[in-house]
Amino acid sequence: MGIIVANLFVTLDGVYQAPGGSEEDTAGGFAFGGWQAPVSDDEAGAAIGEEIGRIDALLLGRKTYDIFAAYWPHQSDEIGGTLNRVPKFVVSNSLVAPAWAGTKVLQNAAAAGRLREEFDEVHMFGSGVLIRSLLAADVLDRLHLWLYPITLGQGKRIFDAGTVPASFRLAEPARTFPKGAVSLVYDRAGSVATQNMPGA
Repeated sequence: MGIIVANLFVTLDGVYQAPGGSEEDTAGGFAFGGWQAPVSDDEAGAAIGEEIGRIDALLLGRKTYDIFAAYWPHQSDEIGGTLNRVPKFVVSNSLVAPAWAGTKVLQNAAAAGRLREEFDEVHMFGSGVLIRSLLAADVLDRLHLWLYPITLGQGKRIFDAGTVPASFRLAEPARTFPKGAVSLVYDRAGSVATQNMPGA
C-alpha cells in the first residue's frame, strides 16, 4: 500500500494562497501573491526538487491543476520532466477533457484514496480544498508543511473553520534552511486524545 503526501507551502499564520506569483490566486483581494520567493533560498529549492523527484503520481485539486497545466507542459527542466512524465490525477466535478497529457479525472476524495493501491508515493502540491477533503475522508497519509517565516494576516488558510480534528506524528526530523524556512513532515496518527496536564 502506498501513501498520499500533501506538500504545502504555508506562512506562520497558516496562509497557503498564491505562494508562486502575484496573479496566481487573487481571490478575496489577496495582495501578497508571490510571497514565497523572497523567503526561499537555494537549499530550500533543492529540497523541494528532491521531494518532487520522489513522485510516482501527482494528485491535484482543480484550481491548482489549472495553474500547473498552464505552465509545466512547456517546461523541460528536471522538475518539468518529472511532472510531465508521471501520471496525473485531478479531483473535479466539472473537468471533462483535461489538456495536460497523462491526466485522469477523479470524482471525489474517496476515489483519490484508492490511488494508494496503484502507486508508492502520490504527491500533492497546493490544493488546500482537496487536502481538507482528503483529511475528512481519512485518506491523507502524510502532511509535508514547508513553513516560511512570514505572516500575512489575510488569505486562504489550510486549517480554517471546518478543520477535522486529527493527530499527527513527526515522520522525519525537522529541517531548517538559511532564510528561516522549515520542512515539517507529519504522518496521520488517528484521532485526537485529551488528558489533563499536571496541576490543571
